[in-house]
Amino acid sequence: MQQHLDGAMRRNLFLLACCQAIGQSGNTMMFAATAISVVTFFPERDLATLPVTMQHLGVMLSVFPAGLLMQRMGRRFGFRLGSLLGMTGAATVGLGLYHASLVTMCIGGLILGYAVASLQMYRFAAVELVPSDWRARAISWVTAGGVISAFLGPSLVKLTYHQLAPLYLGTYAAMVGVHLAVFTIMSFIRFPPMQAPGVAAPGQAREAADPLPPRPLREIAAQPRFIVAVLSAMTAFGLMSFLMSASPIAIVACGLPHTEAHLVIMLHVLGMFVPAFFTGTLINRFGTLPVMAAGIAILLLGIATGIGGVTEWNFRIALMLNGVGWNFLFVGATTMVTTCYRPSERGKTQALNDFLVFGTTASASFLAGFLHEHLGWAPLNWYSIVLLMVAVCALGWLRLQQPLAAQRPA
Repeated sequence: MQQHLDGAMRRNLFLLACCQAIGQSGNTMMFAATAISVVTFFPERDLATLPVTMQHLGVMLSVFPAGLLMQRMGRRFGFRLGSLLGMTGAATVGLGLYHASLVTMCIGGLILGYAVASLQMYRFAAVELVPSDWRARAISWVTAGGVISAFLGPSLVKLTYHQLAPLYLGTYAAMVGVHLAVFTIMSFIRFPPMQAPGVAAPGQAREAADPLPPRPLREIAAQPRFIVAVLSAMTAFGLMSFLMSASPIAIVACGLPHTEAHLVIMLHVLGMFVPAFFTGTLINRFGTLPVMAAGIAILLLGIATGIGGVTEWNFRIALMLNGVGWNFLFVGATTMVTTCYRPSERGKTQALNDFLVFGTTASASFLAGFLHEHLGWAPLNWYSIVLLMVAVCALGWLRLQQPLAAQRPA
């Protein structure tokens, strides 16, 4: 029998979704502004995405410390530390732009990685705020908070990029304010206290109790569902980063105005987060694997649109479909991951998942700028098909491993 959410649970989910909306806005601003701001002073355009790459590297290096710290100190402490480092990182990137120092901008991106690592754990924290049969919807609803970031992030870039000299310095100043807002809201969320194995947190479902000791990480990672979930999440985030990181440079290189890049990023982020209002419901109704397969099909359609031309509508539709496909594949993969660990194993398991995912995005964002500069936008999309085949093979393998009934979320 499905349990109901009480007022406190709904309030906490709403506030966490607000943090997702505002925090993701800062991440969107980083993607929309950084490559274009770097080319204003740095002649090697194939390195324009390097600060974004360093941010992804920072995420990869931060997920284990952040996950284990939250396991020990609690979600609120960990998330607020992430916001503090977000303020520091945004200020450092702005300082690098002011002094025309790519190295300083890269250091700022590396620091911002911790903030993004914390942001990515909001979806796991959502699961801990609700009964187990609300798992997929909680992930989906908190992820849906990013819809606001689709408007807020690009709008802040458009309002601030010319306010301070050099161009886009005002954008990084606004990013500091974004992380400050998240730090403040996080103070009002009541997360379940850290519990010993076998003890359920107050107000949580009985299933939250974990009478068994934690397993070695190797044993957890060897589960077929975990392997497929991680490979799918790596594909979703890697492909999304691959194309989104290069798109602002490609748009400007095709003779379109800077403001078109802001619009395309807005449509892309809308595509990423609007479906989250119903992705969880689709997973509950049709199962995790069918929704993930639909995400792959939508990503492929977006790639085909990108290959089809370089008009403003090709960019708009391609990046919007890229976002929708990411949502289906990534939310499905996240839901699958949450069925692979016990409460006492969550920190290290979530950290391993995000370590692998953001290792992929770090490589993808760097290769995006390099390959676009040397090959162009269309070949970049062709290479994306190769990456997408990883998820196709993974889902096909898992589908053969188990009957359809076993693919539905627990």
